[in-house]
Amino acid sequence: MKRPMRRKFIQQATVAVGSLLVPDFIFAAAEFKMDGPMRFRLLRHATLLLEVNGKKILVDPMLSKKDSMDPVVNASSTARIPMVELPITDDELKQILHKIDAVLVTHTHRDHWDLAAQQMIDKGTPVLCQPADEEKIKKQGFINVTAITDELLWNNILFSRTGGRHGTGEIGKLMGTVSGFVLQYGTQKLYIAGDTVWCSDVEAAIAKHNPSHIIANGGGAQFLTGDPITMTTDDVLKLSAATNATITVVHLDTINHCLQKRTAFREMSNYNHLSNRIRIPEDGDWIRV
Repeated sequence: MKRPMRRKFIQQATVAVGSLLVPDFIFAAAEFKMDGPMRFRLLRHATLLLEVNGKKILVDPMLSKKDSMDPVVNASSTARIPMVELPITDDELKQILHKIDAVLVTHTHRDHWDLAAQQMIDKGTPVLCQPADEEKIKKQGFINVTAITDELLWNNILFSRTGGRHGTGEIGKLMGTVSGFVLQYGTQKLYIAGDTVWCSDVEAAIAKHNPSHIIANGGGAQFLTGDPITMTTDDVLKLSAATNATITVVHLDTINHCLQKRTAFREMSNYNHLSNRIRIPEDGDWIRV
């Protein structure tokens, strides 16, 4: 099926609200804060539980216990990671993993796809990823791995892969290939930018997809040498100037080389009168798209 037809099909879909089926064009006229068919929960760092079209998608799962992993080396802090626990019990985590319909992995750095996740997630669970990680995830025993080169229509949800830059210069090259993903269902478009700084790839993704909501990985992660490799407060400010979308900043207060904390992002947002557009959730919070 050609791409324009797929997009038309998705735009004409209906979504469930309570016990009613409502045409999705109604949501186009609704205010952003109204309930819609898509929402996500920040579990910790970049790990999200996304609910869309009745499907549950676990994004970038890092499921290790607090302090169970060695710190990121060559950083100003030597704290073990993750520096905080998940905001759920072990039983709640098991229930989530039992009910998920798919996993979306933006890239396979251990703070987005750790050994605990590889061991705890059922090997038959569909895993969606960037092409650079397909063989690696298959070698870890997962038998239903799909690499998204450009677009994928899955359960009436259109996944579009976007580019990004996980840092600049030589460090950026050493960090390897990373991707973001835009998930479109009906009129809603959620752009999960992934591990990237503000760059032309992000700018191009916004221009192409016009997302209604953006999840940005903040923290200003940085080594002892080189520039930040994830978004800083300045990056998020530039991001906000390039779009009218609501922005949720995650990837905070969990890994030792993420130097900018939630407080810094909240201060930036408040200072620039952007608190109505930039959200800084706590671990465990739900956000509606």
